[in-house]
Amino acid sequence: MSVMHKLDTLKERLAPSDRMPVVFLGHGSPMNAIEDTAYSRAWTRLGESLPRPRAILVVSAHWMTRGTTLVDVSAMPRTIHDFYNFPEALHAQRYPARGAPQLAREVTSLLASHHAAEDDSWGLDHGAWTVLKFLYPEADVPVFQVSIDMTRDLDHQLEIGRTLSELRDRGVLILGSGNVVHNLRAVNWSAGSAPHDFALEFDALFADRLTERDFRTLADRKGLGSLLTMAHPSVDHYMPALTIAGASDERDELTFMTDAIELASVSMRSFVFHAR
Repeated sequence: MSVMHKLDTLKERLAPSDRMPVVFLGHGSPMNAIEDTAYSRAWTRLGESLPRPRAILVVSAHWMTRGTTLVDVSAMPRTIHDFYNFPEALHAQRYPARGAPQLAREVTSLLASHHAAEDDSWGLDHGAWTVLKFLYPEADVPVFQVSIDMTRDLDHQLEIGRTLSELRDRGVLILGSGNVVHNLRAVNWSAGSAPHDFALEFDALFADRLTERDFRTLADRKGLGSLLTMAHPSVDHYMPALTIAGASDERDELTFMTDAIELASVSMRSFVFHAR
């Protein structure tokens, strides 16, 4: 089934509901923000399919903290260009959405047991705005980010998702942005390069275990062993996928969107959990 067919089917299934879906997007290269790609087109179509949220909470691979989970409470989150050696046209991009300070402070309280704290200096990094500009191109939905505590193990991010899941009943879209496989050391820049075996294996394992709701396996660093290490020399791009898994429940239906592997070692797999 093609990506667009999947999205058309998803739109039919996303009937009006009091419970918002949760979304994970493989964001890949920042260049997707200014190029016409299969991914940018899919994000646009997804935005047309999703219910309109009250606000968007983003967990991006690019906001990493240590010993705390920070919540951005700024009124007007700045657009962060956290990359180098890209065209000026990319650096010129802005996503002028307003923040949601009151809701963000409530989320800080909600995550109090996870050492959460307020922050007003971050904004929207490229894991957030490069996909949001297609989901909500008018930048007319309040948005704020929650960081990833890199001192905690994988199951902690599942717990974060479970804690945040109650926001779904308050009209909040929880969006994770990262990549199911992300090994830039193993990138092959040759056009049409074949995926590495480890990338195919980990991506398939993730999809299979996610479908079975076997999140324990997906958060078992020791059990995943060297395959996880190959897929993620650093797990920052993996963590948001676990957040979204944790925010889902047995009442949800899982729909996979894009699942290609780019540059031999970056999975663009994306998925949505939505009420049946």
